[in-house]
Amino acid sequence: MQETPIPMTEEGYNSYKAKLQRLKTEERHKIALRIRQAKEFGDISDNAEYESAKSDQAFVEGEIIQLERLLQRAEIIDRNELTNDQVHLGSTVELRDEASKDSYKVTVVGTTEADIEKRRISNESPIGAAIMAKKLGEVVNVKTPRGPAKYKIVNIETTI
Repeated sequence: MQETPIPMTEEGYNSYKAKLQRLKTEERHKIALRIRQAKEFGDISDNAEYESAKSDQAFVEGEIIQLERLLQRAEIIDRNELTNDQVHLGSTVELRDEASKDSYKVTVVGTTEADIEKRRISNESPIGAAIMAKKLGEVVNVKTPRGPAKYKIVNIETTI
């Protein structure tokens, strides 16, 4: 069974790749050193530092496995295929709340890169899913945690 590709920006892919490299080199080395030092204290059966280092080692190895799987499934969004005529992964969209008339911009990304503080929303979030494939000027209805909302797409840019 083939796993579903995970869409992501080139920036996101490179960030995950750098994190994986850091875990495999720096973090593994630091933990191996901690384990070696803890063993020097003698009996490891009742050694809190040894247990802590082994626990950290298991966590880092789990992170490495997850990142390797993520990167294997990554499908980098091709900037050359992006247009400004409709919303897609990689679009920065200016939305206007039809009730309050407030406007704000969001960038639609895959779930692994979503970061609300950077206004990067997942294509699977309520707003992200509602605006995908929509065109400039369209009004979308969104079920939000605060209740239903209407947003008008006032601008679409390709920014990634």
